[in-house]
Amino acid sequence: MRTTVGIIGAGPAGLLLARLLHNAGIDSVVLESRDRAYVEQRQRAGILEQGTVDVLRAAGAGGRMDREGLRHDGIELRFARERHRVDFPALTGGRSVMVYAQTEVCKDLIALQIEEGGPLLFEAEALAVEGVESERPRVRFRHEGREDVLECDYVVGCDGFWGVARRAIPAEHSRVFERTYPFGWLGILADVPPSHDELVYARHDRGFALLSMRSPAVSRLYLQVPEGTDAGSWADEEIWDELERRFETADGWSLERGAITSKSVTPMRSHVHEPMRHGRLFLAGDAAHIVPPTGAKGLNLAVGDVVTFARALVHLEETGSAERLDAYSETCLRRVWQAERFSYDMTTLLHRAPDATPFEDRVQLARLRRIATSRAAETDLAEGYTGFPLD
Repeated sequence: MRTTVGIIGAGPAGLLLARLLHNAGIDSVVLESRDRAYVEQRQRAGILEQGTVDVLRAAGAGGRMDREGLRHDGIELRFARERHRVDFPALTGGRSVMVYAQTEVCKDLIALQIEEGGPLLFEAEALAVEGVESERPRVRFRHEGREDVLECDYVVGCDGFWGVARRAIPAEHSRVFERTYPFGWLGILADVPPSHDELVYARHDRGFALLSMRSPAVSRLYLQVPEGTDAGSWADEEIWDELERRFETADGWSLERGAITSKSVTPMRSHVHEPMRHGRLFLAGDAAHIVPPTGAKGLNLAVGDVVTFARALVHLEETGSAERLDAYSETCLRRVWQAERFSYDMTTLLHRAPDATPFEDRVQLARLRRIATSRAAETDLAEGYTGFPLD
């Protein structure tokens, strides 16, 4: 099998890249180790930055998002039983975010790829990436019980932290920067309308809580829990009681309860692999970087990566210059590190460390009050949350 760009992974990054390349007249093949049902059902991110929304619309993949997604013009911060709303458009020149689940983004892109795009092979397990320092890299993969080889001009690894792409970069060329946090998120989906029309980020002495949503009828909520917590160890009513404590306000706001349909625990860590390119292998999304979910940056960073790659390849096709491809890693990492910084700031602003001292508690509250009383500090948060430029 032969193509211009071999894409490993049919998450939102790989699928969007295939769409962008198709629209530019560049052929690609997407290899995905899981079946279609799994890809369309796995729960991940749900907040799309303004830039991501704009890219999906321009790619012809924004129709259902615009019909069913929920535009949000702000978030609410809660601390010391107080409430403070951050108004995104007023602080950023009109930017907002969209609540639209990753599962739905994948469904839309899969449908487009099958109808209009190049080959998309499910249950095609990438076994190794070879020859990345040559002009003809290849991906060995297993599909329908037999091994095959995909020969490419370029390979883009969108196969996540545990995928094979990153392992093709020799250790002597790699640098890893990471931080593991001593807590995680216990997340639930519940069949109950959201108790607030925008996301609520709550800092409490008992730990962080987040009120989010997947639709007007389905709520998504999170609790900070100790690292290694088993989701099954929390009874449903215990979860609701704890959420109620952490969201409590002085004005009598109440949390609506409903049937919990799923619960899981997400670990918290920051991770960056440098460089994001070696030879003709390019890393994108979780294959290159991971952020704690507090800043809602993971999916959006992956979008930035593949947009950068697609634009660079189009530039090469149009001008013959590989300058932008050569600068891929440096270009992406500038945005990655800003997102890492923002996600770290949000995480340390809102989560209480297990060994936090009274001094650290007071500093957290002072940081939150600064945001609530300073337009400059509030603007910095709003600009980071709605997204850093894709260029």
